[in-house]
Amino acid sequence: MCAACGVPTHVPEAGTDEPAVVAAPEPEVATGVAAGGRATPRFAALRNRDCRPYLFGAGLAMMADNIEHVITYWVLWQKFHSPALTGFEVISHWVPFLLLSVMFGSWADRYDCRRLIQGAQALFMLVSISWGVLFLTGSLQVWEACLLLVLHGCAGSLWAPAEQLMLHDFAGRAELPSAVRLNATFRSLGVLFGPVVGSALLLGLGPTAGIFANVVFYLPLTLFLFRTRFTGHTREQRVARPRVGILDSLRVLRDVRSDHTVVSMILLAGLASFFVGTSLQSAMPIFAHDLGAGNAGAAYGILLFANGAGGVVGGILLEITGRIRPTAKAAVISTVIYGVTSLFFATTANYPLAVVLLLAGGVANLASMSIGQTVVQLRASAADRGRVIGLYGVSANGLRTGSGFTVGLAASAVGVHWSLGLSSAALCVGTLAAGVYALRERASG
Repeated sequence: MCAACGVPTHVPEAGTDEPAVVAAPEPEVATGVAAGGRATPRFAALRNRDCRPYLFGAGLAMMADNIEHVITYWVLWQKFHSPALTGFEVISHWVPFLLLSVMFGSWADRYDCRRLIQGAQALFMLVSISWGVLFLTGSLQVWEACLLLVLHGCAGSLWAPAEQLMLHDFAGRAELPSAVRLNATFRSLGVLFGPVVGSALLLGLGPTAGIFANVVFYLPLTLFLFRTRFTGHTREQRVARPRVGILDSLRVLRDVRSDHTVVSMILLAGLASFFVGTSLQSAMPIFAHDLGAGNAGAAYGILLFANGAGGVVGGILLEITGRIRPTAKAAVISTVIYGVTSLFFATTANYPLAVVLLLAGGVANLASMSIGQTVVQLRASAADRGRVIGLYGVSANGLRTGSGFTVGLAASAVGVHWSLGLSSAALCVGTLAAGVYALRERASG
């Protein structure tokens, strides 16, 4: 029995203290098709009694993540009026993904993923409580704010790889595409409603009571993980694996470079994050002003809502239709569509068309990320799944930091419309190159 997980199938090799994972025998299934040739049902992950509460809990936790942003960013601006601190808020959120994802993926391979996720949720709650204490006492200083912002980013990067292993453990190979899609959809719901609930807490309770109340939203996921028997490894057995340090991302990439499909999915995620990433949201006030639709505030809110709603609509459509399977071709096409819609959004002067383009781009972005994540999970070996997912996280999340340069800083030289347009064009070209790279494996095979 594994001392870390308490699951009888987890038996570390004698004489080693570095367990990793090897897949237990599992029927080979086509993606989206259950054993015996039966197609997996729509919303399969929601029908899974073990996966369903996790999805709802993850959505609430993601909403809490965004509520904290709404409250703390407002307080920090009111108190310090520091553009530099505003920039650091974005950097501190994504740099931990860039530096720590592979190491945390290695932890997910070695340890009970329930405890890693609970540790991340506990860190989220500790940060929220710390903000509340500092707001209450009026003693908040810049260095304290920077420390809490970094810890918040670390919590998110710790959560991500362990979550993906849990989804694989809950659903298995046949239902994994549904689990990844619906998890992305529930996270999109959290991102969509986080600002709404955060604004309500800020206005109704004030920043101090609001940030304390936010802690409650992390509890359902944390408590559920005490109840589930799944650990992220119950379908697998453990053997020895080497430790992975903070700076080992390149070594992991070297280990997977022979699989062109996995490498291309990592490249696609990195291209979308680096060239567009979160810069679209940060530049939205400028686009709302330039598009002009009567009340600039309402125009801004509708554009933001359209961008977030696209992800939710995309996840639901993918589940209802079940027609798009997780393949490299589907990931390339959806990423190109995301780049094209971003390009046209950057150049259009028509406000209704801009809203439609944001909705379509949100659908394509969710499809691209969920398909890429699923392909990586299905192709990674059980022993290395956490490390490879961690590497994917470096690309998909950590490289979002770069969008502050490709769109944000470049806008000061050529304007935000040109910077987003050029970045979107570069995303399309890079995506096509990654697609050709993926096809090389098929041609050589």
